[in-house]
Amino acid sequence: MSSGSKEDFEESKIDWRRIFFLLLGIVLFAIVYFIPPLPDAVDPAGKHFVLTKEAKGALAVFLLAGIWWVFEVVPIGITSLTIGVLQVIFLIRPAKSAFNDFMDPSVLFIFASIMIGLVFTKTGLTKRLAYKMLTIVGEKTSMIYLGCFLLTAFLTHFMAHTAVAATIYPLLLAIYSLYGEGSKPTKFGKGLFIGMAYIAGAGSIITLLGAARGAVALSFFHDIVNKNISFFELTYYMFPVGWIMVFILWGFIMIFFKPEKKVIPGLKEKARQLNSQLGAVTRREMLALFIVGGCVITLSMVSFVPFLQPINKTAIILISTILFFIFKILNLDDLEALPWNIILLFAGAMSIGFCLWETGAAEWLAIKWLVFFQNTHWFIFIMAISVLVLMMTNFIMNVAAIAITLPVALVIAPYLNVSSEVILFASLVVAGMPFLLLVGAAPNAIAYDSKQFTSGEFFKCGVPASIILLIVLGFTVLVLWPVMGMNITLN
Repeated sequence: MSSGSKEDFEESKIDWRRIFFLLLGIVLFAIVYFIPPLPDAVDPAGKHFVLTKEAKGALAVFLLAGIWWVFEVVPIGITSLTIGVLQVIFLIRPAKSAFNDFMDPSVLFIFASIMIGLVFTKTGLTKRLAYKMLTIVGEKTSMIYLGCFLLTAFLTHFMAHTAVAATIYPLLLAIYSLYGEGSKPTKFGKGLFIGMAYIAGAGSIITLLGAARGAVALSFFHDIVNKNISFFELTYYMFPVGWIMVFILWGFIMIFFKPEKKVIPGLKEKARQLNSQLGAVTRREMLALFIVGGCVITLSMVSFVPFLQPINKTAIILISTILFFIFKILNLDDLEALPWNIILLFAGAMSIGFCLWETGAAEWLAIKWLVFFQNTHWFIFIMAISVLVLMMTNFIMNVAAIAITLPVALVIAPYLNVSSEVILFASLVVAGMPFLLLVGAAPNAIAYDSKQFTSGEFFKCGVPASIILLIVLGFTVLVLWPVMGMNITLN
C-alpha cells in the first residue's frame, strides 16, 4: 500500500473512542445546564448559597472541558476556546469577562517563561547546562532522573515554578536527545518530563518564592484569623514535606516509567566531548544570562523590597521578553514558533477558573463538600479539605481554590477542635501539586509540549501520584508537624 493510500485509509477510519468522549462531554453539559435548580448550600452559620443558572452553567462547562481535556477529543487549545464560546453563547458570563481571562497576567507570565526557555535553547545555554549535568550524574538513567529532579526542586526555592519549568524544559530536551531514540515517546521520556512537572510543584510549596499561592494564602489567613505566618515559619514546616515528596516522586517515576535502558553506555564521555565542542561562553549567552538573572533576582526581591511590591510579577518577567528582542537574541520567526496550543490551554484554564469563582459555583461546591464533614473526626475533616483543594486546583487556579476553601474551612475548624494553622498548611501542600490535569499548573502544560505523553497518560499517572500525596500529607499531619511543634488541635 502506498504512503498516500495508507494515509487516506487512516483518515477514513472512524475514531469511535473520540466520538464517544466528544458526545459524553456535550451530554454532561446539557444535563447539568438544563436540570432544575439544585438545593442551596448552607454554611455552619446558616448562610444560604444559591446555585444560580449562571453557576449551573459554569459547572456544565467545567464538566465538558474536563472530559475533552483528559481524552483530547480536539486539540487542548481548541477545548480552551470552547470554554470561552460556551460561556458567551449560553449567557453564563459576558464576552468581555470570558475572553479577557485569556490574557490574564498569569497567562502572560507563562508566555514570558516560555520565551526564557526558548532563549536558553537558541543561545546554547541549555546544551551547556545539560552536558555539564550529565558529566556529573553519569550514565545511569536513574541518576539522570534524580539529577534533573534535584535541580528542578532546588530552583523552585528561588524562582516561580513556571519559570523553573520553562528553564529546565529545554535542558531535558537536550538530555533526551542523547538517549538514542530520536524524538519518539519512550518511558524514559515520559518520566523525565512528567517528573519535572511534578517535582516543580513539590518544590514550589517550600518558600513563598515558588509560587504566588503562598503569599495570597497567608494574606487570607491573616484577614480571617488575625494571625501572621512569617516567610521562615512557612519554610520550616513546608521544607520536609516538599523534599519528602521530591524523593518519593523520584521513586514513583522510576517504577511507573522505568527507563528502557538502565545505562546509556558512553554517555558521560560523549557529554564531555560535546561540551568541549561548544567552546567558550559566547557574548549572547552572557547577555541572556544577565537578562534572565536580573529578572529572577528582581522577582525574588518582590516579597522583601517594599517599593517593588505594588509591581505585578508579570510585568517584571515580560521585561526579559522585550530585552530579548531589543538585543536581537530573538526574532520574529521565534515569536511565530511559540507553542500557542499550550498558551491557549492555560488561558482556557484561567477562564473556567474565574467562571466557577465569579458565578459562585466553586463556593457552592466547597460548602456542599465541607459541611458534609463538619461532624466527623478532626483528621477526616482535614483530609476532606485537602481532597477538595486538590481536586479544585486541578481545574482552577490554586490561588482561587485556596481563596474559596479557606474561609469555609476556617469557620468550621474550631467546632472540630482543629487549629487554623494545620488547615492553612495542609491546603498549601495539596494546592502546589495538581498531578491529574495539564491545566492544573503551568509546568504540566510546559512538559506536555515535549509530545512524550498524552493528557490521558498524564491523568493515569496522576491518580496514584495524588493518592501518594494524600498519604504523605496524612503522615505529616499525624506525626511530622506535631513533632516539629505545630499545634494540630486547639487543646
